[in-house]
Amino acid sequence: MKRIMSVAVGLATATMLAASASAQEVTLTFHHFLGPKAPAQTKMIEPWAKSVEEASGGRIKVEIFPAMSLGGKPPELYRQARDGVVDIVWTVLGYTPGVFPRTEVFELPTVHRGSAKETTVAIANSWDLIKDDFKDVKPILVHTHGGQVFHMVDKPVRTPDDLVGMKLRTPSRIGGWTIEALGAEPVGMPVPALPQALSKGIVAGALIPFEIVAPLKIQELTKHSTEGPDSYRFGTATFMIGMNNDSYESLPDDLKKVIDDHSMGNIAETYGAVWDASEEGGKKLIRENSELITLSDDEYAAFEDKMAPVVERWVADANGNGLDGSGMVEAARAAVAKASGN
Repeated sequence: MKRIMSVAVGLATATMLAASASAQEVTLTFHHFLGPKAPAQTKMIEPWAKSVEEASGGRIKVEIFPAMSLGGKPPELYRQARDGVVDIVWTVLGYTPGVFPRTEVFELPTVHRGSAKETTVAIANSWDLIKDDFKDVKPILVHTHGGQVFHMVDKPVRTPDDLVGMKLRTPSRIGGWTIEALGAEPVGMPVPALPQALSKGIVAGALIPFEIVAPLKIQELTKHSTEGPDSYRFGTATFMIGMNNDSYESLPDDLKKVIDDHSMGNIAETYGAVWDASEEGGKKLIRENSELITLSDDEYAAFEDKMAPVVERWVADANGNGLDGSGMVEAARAAVAKASGN
């Protein structure tokens, strides 16, 4: 009888272990550079993590670490994901210049018009155009924000001449080229460093979206903001939620499917719309605390004339790196137009 009991216990234990193995539990670390109350976390990262956890039946747990709390600086986030220091990151692609040369096409002024949803959907729908930029990570989402607006400490901006000689913060190479084309001097820095740079006069203004106004209290640091007509912008920045390849490949097939179901085209429209909606809070703060300048069509056209060489410069640079620069610009514009219904 004791032997039978022992065998039964052994079989039960083996069954439990097998069941445990088949119902593998995984904890994924998610690292990013903004604070825990920023819309990026509350409106995108947290809902995404919760949905993944629920879809996995609780077998995946996502631990979010905001504000670089796992160490390092914002420009190191991509490498942290690539090298497996963390499982998932959210980062600005422009923080690692040269790594995502194809994806820059969606940052160009006159390619991005002013809708994060339209450009994010366009990116997902034309993935073959830029997929070679992402061989070293598993892309969960590549998206933009609503687009760049000029936020100025003291000087209102209504014409390109108003920017000549000014030092302005930029998040990326394309943003830097745009600032140069308008006669100003670009100063590159991650966005968490911007409040101090504005308050100390290191820069006279910045290219940032309205979305980041509240988290950084930009309405208290600037007096004037300028956007184009119909919410047109001065280019944009591209972002990525990216996962370490080994972290993804180590998942059982059913959990890989959970991640896939929460990636790229499956979530582009949802979170693109979230980024558009997040602009309104910042706009409201600017209207209440400083001046919001909306350019007329003719006024904006003067900026577009000045920014046209940015596209030409990017095409020449892309061609020099063996890409079809003009073809990529044409394809990106067509994808954005299709996503907008035009």
